[in-house]
Amino acid sequence: MNAQGTILQRVEAYLKERRQAGLAMRVIGSQLRSFARFAEDRGHRGPLTQDLALGWILASRRPSPRTAAGRLEQLRPFTQFCHRLDPQSAIVPENFFGPRYRRVTPHIYTPREIRSLMAAAARWRPAGCLRAQSYATLFGLLAATGLRLSEALNLERRDVDLEHGVLHIREGKFHKSRYVPLHPTTIRALRRYTHRRDREALSASAPLFFVADQGRRLPVPTVRYAFDQLRQKLGWRCRGGRPAPRIHALRFTFICR
Repeated sequence: MNAQGTILQRVEAYLKERRQAGLAMRVIGSQLRSFARFAEDRGHRGPLTQDLALGWILASRRPSPRTAAGRLEQLRPFTQFCHRLDPQSAIVPENFFGPRYRRVTPHIYTPREIRSLMAAAARWRPAGCLRAQSYATLFGLLAATGLRLSEALNLERRDVDLEHGVLHIREGKFHKSRYVPLHPTTIRALRRYTHRRDREALSASAPLFFVADQGRRLPVPTVRYAFDQLRQKLGWRCRGGRPAPRIHALRFTFICR
């Protein structure tokens, strides 16, 4: 292609080359198109410059060294591609903003916060709906076992052995499976939820363990939204390094205790 084409043309050529190599490039493709729009809004023409690249890297809605390092990591291979086409194009320097992966201090929940979360979830509107019990039990299970949210939502009935007090996690992180033992209090809570869930015909026949009303799946974004609504209502302030407490911090809380 023409080395002096627009940034968007170069982005599309780069994505085509990488996809032909077998890479999906969905997330990075979205970010690179964002960079192309950034360049177009500034009327950029000619070789890719370091000032243009760094300008986009620092233009995040929530700027931080970690975000900047992530954007640089996504953009750098593209700048190398542009330099290959046109030696006048700059390559953004590696680790300019430090390492991308930094351990952020998590919010460790107090027992009182966990109880408040479960109680608030049980009051989810409309009153008495199955979704409210699903949220309350789900958050309690995450706190009591340290499961990842996706692992809990993917549990099927066959994976929950309340007779022997164990969960079978299938295809967890890195496609690994494992067994998770349950505390007697957790077993009792799951039994109560099972009885409530199975009072409705559609929910009783659903293969998944945690379901919304009428046996529908609980999507991860929906649960995250519910959690955010609840934490805002409870007025929590984050004690960790993130802007707000997250569901995943229940896992860290379990590990710490």
